[in-house]
Amino acid sequence: MIDRATIERIMEAAHIEDVVSDFVSLRKRGVNYVGLCPFHDDKTPSFYVSPSKGLCKCFACGKGGNVVHFIMEHEQLGYPDALKWLAKKYHIEIKERELTSEERETQTIRESLFLVNEFACQYFQNILHNHMDGKNIGMQYFRQRGIRDDIIDKFKLGFSTNAPDGFAKAAIQNGYQKDYLLKAGLCYERESDQMLHDRFWGRVIFPWFNVGGKVVAFGGRVLDSRTKGVNQKYINSPESEIYTKGRELFGIWQGKQAIVKKDCVYMVEGYTDVIAMHQCGLENVVANSGTALSQQQIKLLHRFTENITLLYDGDEAGIHASIRGIDMLLAEGMNIKVLLLPDGDDPDSFSRKHSVTEFQDYIARHEEDFIRFKTNLLLKEAQNDPIKRAELITDMANSIGLIPDEVKRYVFLKECAQLLRIEEKILQNAINNSIKKRGKNSLPENPQPIPAVADVNQNPVSNITEHSAIAVLEREIISELIRYGERACIQAETNGQILSVADVVNMSFEMDGLKFQNPLYDSIFKDLLLHQHDENFVASHFFQIHPESSVSILAADVCSDRYKLRESIEKQMTELGKNDENRLSELIPQLLIEYKLALLKRQQEELRAKLSQPDVLNDSVLSGEVMRQCMDVSKKIQEVAKHAGERVVMKS
Repeated sequence: MIDRATIERIMEAAHIEDVVSDFVSLRKRGVNYVGLCPFHDDKTPSFYVSPSKGLCKCFACGKGGNVVHFIMEHEQLGYPDALKWLAKKYHIEIKERELTSEERETQTIRESLFLVNEFACQYFQNILHNHMDGKNIGMQYFRQRGIRDDIIDKFKLGFSTNAPDGFAKAAIQNGYQKDYLLKAGLCYERESDQMLHDRFWGRVIFPWFNVGGKVVAFGGRVLDSRTKGVNQKYINSPESEIYTKGRELFGIWQGKQAIVKKDCVYMVEGYTDVIAMHQCGLENVVANSGTALSQQQIKLLHRFTENITLLYDGDEAGIHASIRGIDMLLAEGMNIKVLLLPDGDDPDSFSRKHSVTEFQDYIARHEEDFIRFKTNLLLKEAQNDPIKRAELITDMANSIGLIPDEVKRYVFLKECAQLLRIEEKILQNAINNSIKKRGKNSLPENPQPIPAVADVNQNPVSNITEHSAIAVLEREIISELIRYGERACIQAETNGQILSVADVVNMSFEMDGLKFQNPLYDSIFKDLLLHQHDENFVASHFFQIHPESSVSILAADVCSDRYKLRESIEKQMTELGKNDENRLSELIPQLLIEYKLALLKRQQEELRAKLSQPDVLNDSVLSGEVMRQCMDVSKKIQEVAKHAGERVVMKS
């Protein structure tokens, strides 16, 4: 973990306008800067940067935060890696906690493998561009496939000569240890001669980059003149401490920003498919390169978008590859479309026959949602065979039943029933049977459009409105604590002591036996109480540079909300003749009263729900006790409401 002192130095050095301007063209507007948002297709400048507050915010898509969060979002990095990115930019040495001996050993192996892979990547690039064989053989291969120089550089493509140990000798001469060459899978050793042999000799090289931009593996392709009679045109690095094929996706590093910006990803099969689509201007594309799509790969994509288009060859193998991946994507909550190219074409060959505009137009015209695609495909196979049609209904029910969102599930149920020309109830029953087999919640017996708010009378305990009120109030209270936790709020009646915002909330919670129900908020509050009396303590600054990313992200979010609303709030406060301290002395007690009332009302609803349960109704002692508790809670609600006076307005 990076220590707080180092984070402080990074935040002091990294001026947000300086960092953002590396990626966004900013222009001055008053004391702030404004530009086109890098996180969505922004037509008019909606991305604001406030140097004084160290925050940025898009008023259209809502993304922003402090300088670390900007790098996290833009570069798709975790919190520690974003800090390291900034530290590298400003030449700040990172100080982390002492590692255990096992952690140090593992870290040493991983770092060594990354270093040897980086060397290999540079070696293969150098051979391609500067060695006679690289220029005459490797570069000629890429030229024949129509790959431009800028794309060759973008993907750091390379070449390995026909010398079976050329790379191994170069690596050893440069001080890289034999063990790491073997562990990385760049070389192998034969028992017969105990010599190092290059794994990728005589091949063009496709480096694999992880989501952080580090080289984790390589793919090598035999050139066309050698492919006749060769069973394996491509070979890939074996799995290692830094590479697991089921976790990585080719092109994720080059395409992640476009995936986020377009909020969509195209999934193709091979290296050259990804490269060809980049040449066509479609950069939001990745490939699983011949392996079956795994849950880890899907989760990786889900970090960037919920929308995926499976783009495969139009032959039978491509069609079945599409179907295999659909169910796993559905279970992960992804929105899926499918696009099949004309039979005989893959994205690489199709792009060489058509212009960029024609390729993009074809995608727009022919991609279709998975329900229509799969239903039409299976209907074509089933034709008039009643047994196959029954199997088709079961197959579609299984797929729809995997969708975790009940609203989406219901919409697809209706569409599929129309396509199959069957009653919705038949398909619904099949879906429910499929769901029950997996132990999930089934759809209601008579499907109706799902209401936005649950009926309180049906299940008061899970009343969405009431739970939302509590969540909203907790968010408002923690927001004020993060912004103003150390600030003076009110004067105690007993001893005249000035109480801070944190003190007022703490006293109220202790008197009523309350605590934040959100674990993150509870943790932040405890941290605030522990540090609020530290010298020069400012809650907003303390939490925005907190070592835990979840805390710092929340702090930046609530502070940027304040920044967003500042103009209207200042106008309102000016009209009322109030500053922040005056506002806090009224707002904090008001929020605490509303919060307590919301909790009491939920308790009241839970007790009422108990009274309707048969086991309680049939037990006079138990029902009497529940009624007594219900009356006690009602009395407390009246007392709190009376104390609040006419100013109390319950949120719903």
